Amino acid sequence: MSSVIRFGTDGWRGRIAEDYTFDNVRRCTQGFAKYLTGSGLKGEWVVVGYDQRFHSENFAAAVAEVFVGNGLNVYLTDGATPTPVIAYSVLNKQAVGAVNITASHNPPTDNGFKVRNQYGGAIDPEGLKEIEAHIPASIDGVHSMPLKDALDTGKCVRFDAAPSYVEQINRLLNLQSIKDAGLKVLADPMWGNGIGWLTKLLQGGKTSVEEIHNMRNPIFPEMSRPEPIPPNVNVGLRETITRGADVLLITDGDADRLGVGDENGQFVDQLRVYGLLGYYMLEVRGERGTIVKTLSTTNMLNKLGKIYDVPVVETGVGFKYVAPKMIETNAMIGGEESGGYAFRNHVPERDGILAGLYILDMMVRLGKKPSQLLDVLFEKVGPHYYDRIDTPFSGDRGMREQMILSANPETIGGFRMIGLDATDGYKFNLEDGGWLLIRFSGTEPIMRVYCETTHQDKVRDILHDGLRVAGIK
Repeated sequence: MSSVIRFGTDGWRGRIAEDYTFDNVRRCTQGFAKYLTGSGLKGEWVVVGYDQRFHSENFAAAVAEVFVGNGLNVYLTDGATPTPVIAYSVLNKQAVGAVNITASHNPPTDNGFKVRNQYGGAIDPEGLKEIEAHIPASIDGVHSMPLKDALDTGKCVRFDAAPSYVEQINRLLNLQSIKDAGLKVLADPMWGNGIGWLTKLLQGGKTSVEEIHNMRNPIFPEMSRPEPIPPNVNVGLRETITRGADVLLITDGDADRLGVGDENGQFVDQLRVYGLLGYYMLEVRGERGTIVKTLSTTNMLNKLGKIYDVPVVETGVGFKYVAPKMIETNAMIGGEESGGYAFRNHVPERDGILAGLYILDMMVRLGKKPSQLLDVLFEKVGPHYYDRIDTPFSGDRGMREQMILSANPETIGGFRMIGLDATDGYKFNLEDGGWLLIRFSGTEPIMRVYCETTHQDKVRDILHDGLRVAGIK
C-alpha cells in the first residue's frame, strides 16, 4: 500500500525522492485522468508543462504517459514554461485541463503537481476532493503508454507554448509604448521559468531589460526559495541601486507570482502591488467590474471599490476560491496576499509576467516611478502597512483554534476589535480599517499571522498581539 496523497490549494507537492516519486506522480495523474474520463472527456486533449526544478521534465513525461494510457491526448511543452503560459495554452488549444510539474515558490527539495481546469484556472475544492478520491492506492492501478509510442502515434505532441501567449499579451496592452519609454528594468526570474520572458517581450526599443538569476539552477543560490518576498529578493534590491534601474520585477519559480522593488531598492509589498494594480485598472485603463480578493489581502481594494462604485468580493485563501469566483462574476481582477494576480480577458490564473508588464505600463502612462505611484495610490486611499509572521506551533491544532475563538480580545495592537470572520482562519477586523488574520498551514505545523493597518507604528504590536491570542507568546 502506497502513501495517501492529499491535495492542497493547487494540487500536490512533496519532497523529491521521499514522497515525491515517479510512482506517486503517476498515481496522481491516474486520479486526474479518471476525473476527466469520468466526466465524458476521453479522447480530449490535456496540456502538460514543467518548471526548472530537478527532474521536472522527466516527471512531466511520466504524466504524459499516464494520460495517454487512459485514452487522453497530450500537448507536452517543449521546454520549461511559465505557469500562466501553460494556463493560456489550455484556452488556445481548447484543452480540457492541464498538469504543471512545479513546486512554484517552495524550497529546492520539493516538486509539485498543479492541476488546472478547462479555463486554465485552479480547480475548485470539490473537484480537488474528487481527484483525490480517484488516486489509486498503489502503482498497480495506473495505466500508461511509453512516451515514444505516444509521440509516434500522435497521441502526444510536443509544442512551443510561447507564440500564442505573446500574441495574447499584445492584445492586452501596447507593448510598443513600454519599449519606447526608455525605462531601465531589472528582472529577477529567481532561477525559474520567467527567465528571458521580459527581455523577449520588451526588446527592440529604448527600454532595456537586465536579468539576474537567469539560468537553470535547481538549488536556487542566494535565496532560501524562489519566493518573491524578502529576504529572497534582497540581492535584486541591492542590484537595483547598483545598476540604477527604474524598477525591479521579480517572478517566482514558475512565474505566476510577482514581486516589485522600487527605484530606491525598497521592496513594494504584495498588498501594495495589488492596490496599485486595482488603481491601474480602474483609473488608468478606465475599466469597471468586480474585484475578487482573498480575505488575507488589502482593504485598499475595498476603498477603491467604494470610490469607483465597483463590487468587491472576498474569498477564502487560494486561487481555488479566487478563480471560480472570477469566472462567476466576470471579474476585472483577482488576487491574493502571496503576490498572485489575475486579469479579465485573459485566464483566471495568476500571471506574474502580465502583472509586471501592467506595472510598467502604469509607470509609462503616468510618467512616474514606483515610489511615486505609491504616493498617488495613498493620496486616494490613505497609507496602508502590512507584515506577516510564520511560526511553528506544537500541540493539537484543534485546541489551539478553540483558544483563538475563545480569546475574544477587546483590543488588538491598541485598536478596538469590531468583528471576527472565521471563513478561512480567524480574521479580526479592527476599528482603524485594518485587520489581523491567523491561519494554519494545511500541510505542516506552521501558523501564519498577518496584519494590515493604517498606522505604521502599530504593525509589530498587532502581530505580537496575534501571537498572544494564538498562545505563542
